[in-house]
Amino acid sequence: MSLPADFYLHRPQCDVYLHERMFEYPDAKNVAILGDTHGLLRPELSEHLSGTDLILHSGDVGQITVLHRLKQYAPVIAVRGNVDDHIQGLPETELVSIRGHLVYVLRVLANLDLDPAVAGLAMVVSGHSHQPVIRKAKGVLYVNPGSVGPRRFKLPVCFVRAEFSEIGIEPRLIQLL
Repeated sequence: MSLPADFYLHRPQCDVYLHERMFEYPDAKNVAILGDTHGLLRPELSEHLSGTDLILHSGDVGQITVLHRLKQYAPVIAVRGNVDDHIQGLPETELVSIRGHLVYVLRVLANLDLDPAVAGLAMVVSGHSHQPVIRKAKGVLYVNPGSVGPRRFKLPVCFVRAEFSEIGIEPRLIQLL
């Protein structure tokens, strides 16, 4: 199944930078960072998505309907996970500028093939492990939102809410279950 032609109509104009394209959201402030939905969009999540300016998804979407439902809250930028081969059009990586901060989104952090600090990235978003992480190294935030889909082992069901301003990024982990 592929994304419909109009799925990205609400996405800003593309530019070439470090990547094939870069999406710019100069006015986005409240960003929800999700991962590993595996086809499940929990009702508990909807109250947290109200007032969101942008949604980043670190892959393993599971079903295209999840992207359509998320798009009702805010523009969505998602990357392909290992369960997303049937969703045509999802890239392996994305580069996004949010309020002037460069954010690189990929599925597996171990596949990062550049030095984020040298590249001028403010944040790297990854998924895959289902284990939430927020850490800073060499001035770069590394965020894994964990899983907001089906619970895996005894890991929390959670996501990250990040507040972007001109002076910085404040991420915080939101645990649903």
